[in-house]
Parts: sequence; C-alpha cells; structure tokens
Amino acid sequence: MVRSNGRRRDEIREVKITRNFLKYPEGSVLIEMGDTRVICTATVEDKVPPFLRNSGKGWLTAEYSMFPMSTQRRNIREATRGRIGGRTHEIQRLIGRSLRAVTDLNSFGEKTIYIDCDVIQADGGTRTISITGGFIALIDAFRTLKEEGIVNKIPVRDFVSAVSVGVVGGNVLLDLDYEEDSTAQVDMNFVMTRGGLIIEVQGTAEEYPFSRSLLDKMTDLATKGIADLTEKQVEILGELA
Repeated sequence: MVRSNGRRRDEIREVKITRNFLKYPEGSVLIEMGDTRVICTATVEDKVPPFLRNSGKGWLTAEYSMFPMSTQRRNIREATRGRIGGRTHEIQRLIGRSLRAVTDLNSFGEKTIYIDCDVIQADGGTRTISITGGFIALIDAFRTLKEEGIVNKIPVRDFVSAVSVGVVGGNVLLDLDYEEDSTAQVDMNFVMTRGGLIIEVQGTAEEYPFSRSLLDKMTDLATKGIADLTEKQVEILGELA
C-alpha cells in the first residue's frame, strides 16, 4: 500500500521536537509528528491532593486541550461550554497514568507535577503524541529539580512513548494520520516503555471484530514504532542515568 504522504506501512511520521519552547515551565516542548503539533509542559507546585497530604509522596497529573482552530472546523472552547468533555477526561487520565507508570512518586516530596498538553494543530494521534512529548517535558522538569538539589537523580525507571496502529483497507499501518484514522476498520493506541513493557492498550473494532493473530501483528508493529520514538527521545534527552 502506498500511503498519501509516501510513508511505508511500518514508518512513523517525521518527528520534530523543540525543547524549552516556553519561558516559565520547568519543562516544555513543542512536538510535531507530521501535521500534528502539541505543546507539552511540565510544571511543579508545592502541594498534593488531599489523599496524599502528610504522606511524603508526590503526585503527577495531566491536562489536555485543543486549540479552537486546531482542526478544519473551529472547536468551541470547553471553558465556554462550562464543562470538560468525556473525550478530554479520558485523554487526560491516559496521559497521567502513562507517565506515573514510570515515575517514582516517592522521590520528590509532597509536590505535584502538572503535565499540560495543548494541541495547536491536529492531524491524528494527538493523545499518543501528547504522551511522547509529555515524557520529554517531564524529564526536563526533573533535571530542573536536580539542579535545585530537590532530587538526587532523575526519578524515572524507563522511557515511555505511545503510538497508534490501525487497519485501513485491509492493511496494517503504523502511526495513523487523520485521513487514515477516520477510515480505519480497526484502531489501536499503544503506550509502552523502551524495554517493550506495555503500559496501556486501547483497541476498537470500528467495522468488524478482529482476530488474535491480527492483534499480535499490530502489537509487533507498535513495538517497532515505540523503538523509533524512543530513539528520537534519546537523541533529544540523552540517557537518563
């Protein structure tokens, strides 16, 4: 299958990462994959949720939003609607779970790290790209804490990134753009570590149920995509030790 942008079926989109994109957060990046662009920031505050007070343990949480003209038609701001939509809640919780899975929350005291992911242009994969970019912002925030003497080392066990895989026209494709995603018969998102451990898998049969063997093929393709994304993260961040 020849994809519209000339990619092979097992090839991720071109990745561009700009660190220190904003002045004020402890960590910030602009991550671009194809035509999808997301600003990810990591901010540290000296407070924790009530259930963690006096525990000595920190917390990490995420927020996600889309710029009104990140898509072809204007999105109404959720603040205007007066409530956060179900999709936004789902994505925020996914980002938070994914990054907490590799973070030692006992290592930086009673502080909360906020990962904010703001989509300024959407062409598929906004949640997976938010996780990949959010991890880079998180590491830069921890390096800031290390410089300030708050932590002795980067309290992260492994790299983490995320990628989509789908079945389009009977072909298994890696890292779907919007056109591919909107016509996919099967659509999946994989969150994995550098070591190949799975943090979360989201899968949906859009048109027909799919087999275990197809799931295995999609998992293998996702593993390759995660390896490619981790390579990009290592190029930007270096090793974490």
